[in-house]
Amino acid sequence: MDKQQATTVVVEHHVLKSALLKRDVKIDTYFPPYITDTALMSLLLVNDGQDLVTMQFENILQELYDADAIAPLLCVGIHCSTDRKNEYGTAKILDYKGRGAKAALYTKFVFEELLPFIRITFHAPTFLEKSYAGFSLGGLSALDIVWNNPQEFYKVGVFSGSLWWRDKDQDDADFNEDTDRIMHRQIREGNYAPWLRFFFEVGTQDETADRNNNGVIDSIDDALSLIGDLVDKGYNRDTEIKYLELEDGKHDVPTWAKAFPDFLKWGWGIEESVNREVEE
Repeated sequence: MDKQQATTVVVEHHVLKSALLKRDVKIDTYFPPYITDTALMSLLLVNDGQDLVTMQFENILQELYDADAIAPLLCVGIHCSTDRKNEYGTAKILDYKGRGAKAALYTKFVFEELLPFIRITFHAPTFLEKSYAGFSLGGLSALDIVWNNPQEFYKVGVFSGSLWWRDKDQDDADFNEDTDRIMHRQIREGNYAPWLRFFFEVGTQDETADRNNNGVIDSIDDALSLIGDLVDKGYNRDTEIKYLELEDGKHDVPTWAKAFPDFLKWGWGIEESVNREVEE
């Protein structure tokens, strides 16, 4: 079937033999319907691509396309490895347990192996824009990659992100969440890229931990404080950052599936036509 003539989302399964990661990387691609020019597509990379399979992601996309709610978007789900806690994380800084040891390699894999594979496979030398998303630790990885490579990306989606990622044990007497959370520190010490846009989703039942005993679960605390760091850096809270807090939302695939349409419409939504039929 010619993908560019398809009337439904075309799902393909690929295996990329990564020399960098020394493993086979499973990749699912979700090609948009009706596309006639790949240069008019945007690209969305998604960590933990196996979760897209669980949520039947093609149905989410199809419903939005049928409603003319989003612009053409090539989505690429990257399945995680059994060594997920080392491939994901922050590439420049290990956490306090030494996790994230392969995060720099994973970043290199994205640029040197994955993106070239996508461009060749879909005959798409360019895209309108490239964005990245992920769930939990995969969300932290997506944010880390985008923040440290802003010239390559435009938007990032973080679902239940592991923004607690820290280089000092919280039980240490001198632990300070303001300085020891790695991603927060990277934001504060990094450079402002005015084109970047940020989407954060957290569920009110994402977890129960409350390390600073302020009555707010850590996942919400960590997301809100990181948003505060972005605002301090110069990003507009209303127009450049989207925060979605789901009542009763959990740290699970069904919650992320519920939130994903909001992310897609936020990032690639088509505005309603101002032309309306006038009733006589």
